[in-house]
Amino acid sequence: MRATCRTIRERISGQSPSGTSARRLLLFAVIILLLTQTIASYAQQPVRRVLIFNDFSSVSSPGIALLDNAIAKGLETSPYQIELYSENIESTLFSDDTAQRRIRDWYAQKYSSRKPDVIITVGPASLRYMVESHRSLSPGTPIVFCGTTEEWLQPLKLDADLTGVFGVAQPENTLLAALKLQPSTRHVFVTGGVGTFDRDWETLAKKSFRNYESKLEFTYLTELDVPSLLDRLRHLPNDSIVYHTALTQDAAGSRFIDSAQSVPLIVSAANAPIYVMDDVDLGRGTVGGYLISWEADGDAAATIAVKVLNGEKPQNIPIVRNKNVYMFDWRAMRRWGLNEEDLPSGSIVLFRELSVWQRSKWYWISALLIILSLSGLAIYLQFSRKQLRIARDAQMQLSGLLINAQEKERSRLAAELHDDFSQRLALLALGLENAAEALPDFPRTAKQQLHELLNSASELGADIHSVSHKLHSATLESLGLVPGIGALCKEFGDRHGIEIDFSPEDIPRDVPSDVALCLFRIVQEALQNLRKHSGAIRAEVRLRRRGNRILVSIRDEGKGFDPRVNGEPGLGIRSMRERARLVRGHLKIYSEPGKGTRIEAMVPLQLTADLSR
Repeated sequence: MRATCRTIRERISGQSPSGTSARRLLLFAVIILLLTQTIASYAQQPVRRVLIFNDFSSVSSPGIALLDNAIAKGLETSPYQIELYSENIESTLFSDDTAQRRIRDWYAQKYSSRKPDVIITVGPASLRYMVESHRSLSPGTPIVFCGTTEEWLQPLKLDADLTGVFGVAQPENTLLAALKLQPSTRHVFVTGGVGTFDRDWETLAKKSFRNYESKLEFTYLTELDVPSLLDRLRHLPNDSIVYHTALTQDAAGSRFIDSAQSVPLIVSAANAPIYVMDDVDLGRGTVGGYLISWEADGDAAATIAVKVLNGEKPQNIPIVRNKNVYMFDWRAMRRWGLNEEDLPSGSIVLFRELSVWQRSKWYWISALLIILSLSGLAIYLQFSRKQLRIARDAQMQLSGLLINAQEKERSRLAAELHDDFSQRLALLALGLENAAEALPDFPRTAKQQLHELLNSASELGADIHSVSHKLHSATLESLGLVPGIGALCKEFGDRHGIEIDFSPEDIPRDVPSDVALCLFRIVQEALQNLRKHSGAIRAEVRLRRRGNRILVSIRDEGKGFDPRVNGEPGLGIRSMRERARLVRGHLKIYSEPGKGTRIEAMVPLQLTADLSR
């Protein structure tokens, strides 16, 4: 049976154990096929070898790392499977001719059996090395250079196998930007080292600043050991700026391969803003300037290398000039009180710290929107509550009018029954009695029928009197609440054979008529429900004063019921609750099956307004 049900469910859903397994196997086969095709497609790509020669290790030089990463990313656009090799000649560590010759021989031997399809040089030393030895190292291999400047490129004799990208260091543009930011500048201090790389940058700076020597005083702090350099930087004149070139080796022979070592030392010591040449030195506390972007240099070199790999000849690919960028560090500008509005047009400002408002504005905006939404919701709820209160007041007023109209109609009917129909029935009974006495010779049977009619008329008069009393209690109206409910209990008990124990306590005589009528009708309706549903032969009615309120309780030991499962209350219970609510009171019903029922109504003794109007 379970197997049959499972089969039915599987047919309904269009699935079965074997079908599910088949689909899983099919999906797995499709995935394997796609992976196989991807691997096969990648394996079918022709292999191309690219050798990168760096001046320094990318681990020790942030600039080389930027260039290498940009080159590797750019080569990913190639349609070939790239085998990427990276070497460095460490020109600052091994600068003598003997060491460099041994390095060249070693690389020639290393790549003799794995000839590169293209060689990318990063830095001026690597380019010079390849210009001098590429015919013996890897003859005919195209060479793409980057990481060099126009000044370093000019002395070299480039053959047809070389092309690439070069930067143009323009310290004078950085100087002009600095003068605009600090127009009171009178002294320019140029910092650097004594290494080969450092000397090249110092020579370039001197050449660029030559035209400004008549207006400014230039001091070159390049022949000092680091402690002496830092001491000089701590005591610069107020109207000074610092232009940093490169510091790979100081006068004492100490080496600083990574600018991350030298630049922070200079920044921490100098009491003037520091401007630099390339984007590698930005972000270490320097202000910035017209900078060479080594990352953009690497992107351009990779683009040229891809063209070479695609078959273009180096001599047909023009050498590209990399564009410099005005770049500044917002934090350093803020430290020295430099105005961002004085920067050259198109300047890039990095490391900008957001203001408190900028950092938190979306929180404030979100909070404001939430507050506005909650305020709108509160206004709507307040309006809805007001409308609900108005509707409830109107309903109460209407209920009061209906109940008042009902009571007036009851009073009119009771008066009409008492004053008209009862009198007429009394006259009819008197007439029947006189007729019976006036006919002594009337047959006995007829006399008996006449007496029966007389008795019926008397009973009908009594019933009309009882109905009149139910509709409107003259006792309640003339004597008050306690006598009115007492008379109701006695009359109800005598009429239906139910013992009613009525007990009043501390009830004043001058209970307002609306309150008295409300309590009277609640007791009257409760007794009627007791007679119809409880089956009890005894009941208790308690009337007590509790401060400025009156409590009425009607209790029996009849069948009882469960108020939670009996559905909507009947018309009688609704009538009692509505009457209690109209006088600002409330009504509660306590009952359990087999344990009887207790109805309690609590109403204020004095009303604040006439709710029946």
